[in-house]
Amino acid sequence: MNRARTTVALAIVTATMSWFAPARLQGAQAAQDNDQTLRAMRDEMARSKTRLELNIPGTNQPVRPYYVEYRLLDLDVKEIVAESGALMSSSHTRNRFMDVEARVGTYKLDSSNFIGDEGFRGFIGSTGSVGIDRDYDSLRQDLWIATDQAFKEAIDTYSRKQAYLSSLARQSEIDDFSKAEPVHVTDPLVTADWTSRNWEQEARDSSATLRAFPEIYESRVTYYLVYATEYLMTSEGTEIRTNRTFAAVEAGMNTLAQDGMPLNHLFSAYAPKPADLPTVDAVRKGLNVAGSELMALRASEPAQDYTGPVLFEARAAAPLLAQILGPAMNGSRPPISFQPIVEQMLGNLGGKSDWSGRIGARVLPTTVSVVDDPTAKDFHGTPLIGSYSVDDEGVRAQKVTVVANGTLKTLLMSRRPGNDSDQSNGHGRSGFLTDAKPTMSNLFFTSTEEVSPAELKKKFLDACRAEKLAYCVIVREMDNPSLSLLHQEDFSELLASYGGGAGTGDRLPLLVYKIYPEDGREEVMRGARIIGVNSRSLRNLAGIGNDNFVYNYMQSQIAGFSGTALGAFGSAQGGLPASVVAPSLLFEELEVRGARGEPKRLPLLAAPPMSAGK
Repeated sequence: MNRARTTVALAIVTATMSWFAPARLQGAQAAQDNDQTLRAMRDEMARSKTRLELNIPGTNQPVRPYYVEYRLLDLDVKEIVAESGALMSSSHTRNRFMDVEARVGTYKLDSSNFIGDEGFRGFIGSTGSVGIDRDYDSLRQDLWIATDQAFKEAIDTYSRKQAYLSSLARQSEIDDFSKAEPVHVTDPLVTADWTSRNWEQEARDSSATLRAFPEIYESRVTYYLVYATEYLMTSEGTEIRTNRTFAAVEAGMNTLAQDGMPLNHLFSAYAPKPADLPTVDAVRKGLNVAGSELMALRASEPAQDYTGPVLFEARAAAPLLAQILGPAMNGSRPPISFQPIVEQMLGNLGGKSDWSGRIGARVLPTTVSVVDDPTAKDFHGTPLIGSYSVDDEGVRAQKVTVVANGTLKTLLMSRRPGNDSDQSNGHGRSGFLTDAKPTMSNLFFTSTEEVSPAELKKKFLDACRAEKLAYCVIVREMDNPSLSLLHQEDFSELLASYGGGAGTGDRLPLLVYKIYPEDGREEVMRGARIIGVNSRSLRNLAGIGNDNFVYNYMQSQIAGFSGTALGAFGSAQGGLPASVVAPSLLFEELEVRGARGEPKRLPLLAAPPMSAGK
C-alpha cells in the first residue's frame, strides 16, 4: 500500500491547500481529459455508497454511513529562502494528499463535532499521502483502506458521543450537519509553469537589500509559489475539480535595542499567481522601508503606560479588524467537549463568537456596514487574495452582509449549524484537509460618515488637547509574529504571554508613535501592547476615515489557533488567504501598556562587515 500517515512536519511544509486563489471556474462539464483521479474517486465512491456497512453484535441491522466525502490535493510547490543576498535553500516538491470522511448517524446527530476523552476525534477521517503518478489502481486501493479506517473511527466516535450526551441533563437541539445541493464543477487540468521568472535570483537580489543594515542580527526572505488541483467528491452527488494557484514573498528580521529588548519587523506580499508577485525592485523597496523602520525602533525609547485617544491609520486598522472580526463572525457552534477545560481554552483565545445569538442587535456604529464577499476579485485594481467560487465543503461562495447600519444581520456559516442559522452560506474553509470552519474571505468595512485622513487626525489632536495630555498615540502597523519572529522558542514565549489575553482584546502593534498635540511632533516608541480592544470597543468609534487600505494576509490554520483571535497570525506555509478592506479608525480611549519582559544579552563582538575584506 503506497500510503503513510501525514506527519506534523509534512503538514506544516505543505499546508497550502486553501490558500490558493481559485482559477476562474468553468460551468459544470464532463471531463474530457481522461483524469484517472476522478475515475478512481467515482468508482470507489459508488462502491462505498452501496456496499460499505458493518455488522455490530447486539444490533438489529448493519450500520452504514449516511455521508462519505473524498478530498484530494495535488500540490506542486516551490520554496526559495535567501538571506543577505545568499541562497539558503531552494526546493521543488510534488505531493498528493487525500482525506476521507465518513459520518455515522443522521444530519441531526452524527459522529462529528465531538472532542472526547481521547482528544480530537471525529473531525477528519483518514488523511495521508498518495502516489503522485495518478495511477487508478493505486488510488482506489488507498481510498478503500482510508474509507474503511474513517468509517470505523466514525462508529467508535459516534458511540462515545452518544454515551456522553446521555449523561447530560439537557442536550443541544442544533443539528450536527446541514444538507447542501450537489455542485458539479470541473476545471481543465493546468500544468505548473516555473519558467516565467528566475525565482532564485530574485530571492538573492531582494534579500541583499538588508545588507545595508548591519545591526539586523537575523533576516530571512522566502518565496512560496504554489500550483494545486483540488478534488472534492461526496455521497450527496457533489463533484468538484478546481485549479488553484498562490504566491507569496514573506520576510522577517530582528535585532536588539541597546538595553537588550528584542525587536522584530516584517514584510509580506501576496498574489493570486506567481507571475503577479511584485518585481525585485518593488520587494527591495519594501524591505528597505522595513529595515529603516526597524532601525528607528532600535534607537527609540521604550513605551510607557498610556490611556487616552488612539488613532489607527488604515495600514494598522485593517489587520486590527482581521483579529477582532474573524472570531466574532463565526456562526457555527463550537465542538461538544468531554472536558470543560477545552471550552475554557477556546474562550481565553477568543474562539467563541461575541455575536452569536445577537442577530438584530446593534454591534457596530449605526453608520457602519460589514460585508464578506468571496466572489470579489479586486478593490479598485488591487487584487484580493481571499477570493474563491466554491468553498471547501462544496457550497458555492456567497456574498454575505454581516452587519448593515450597525445591526447584526447574519454570521458566516459552514455546514456545521449554529445558534443563529442551520444552513451554510458558502464560507466553510479549511487548510490542508482539516475540518472546515466559517472563515472570512474578502471583508469590506465601510461607513456612511467618513472623513479625510487630515480631518480625522485633526479630530484626534483636538481630543488630545481637550484631555490635556502631553502626547497621544498613533498606530501605523500591526505585528505578525509568525512572520517577524525567526525562532520557534520566541514565538512560543510570545504566545504564552499573549494568548491568555487574546480573547479579551490584547493586541500587538508594531509601529507605534507618540504625537505631541502642541506642535505635531512625532516619536516612534517600542515594546507597546494595546489592551482590551475587542468587538465591543468598535461600537463607539470616535471617527472613521475614507482612506481604504487593502490588507492581504494569511489566517492561521494551526490547531488550536484557527478561528480564534490568534487566527490573523498566519504565514504562507500554513494559512488561509484573506483580505480586509478598511479605513483609518479613531478610538476615543484605549489602554496602551508600556514595555515589559526580560532583556537579552547583547552580542560580545561587533557585527561583521557586509562587504569583502580589503
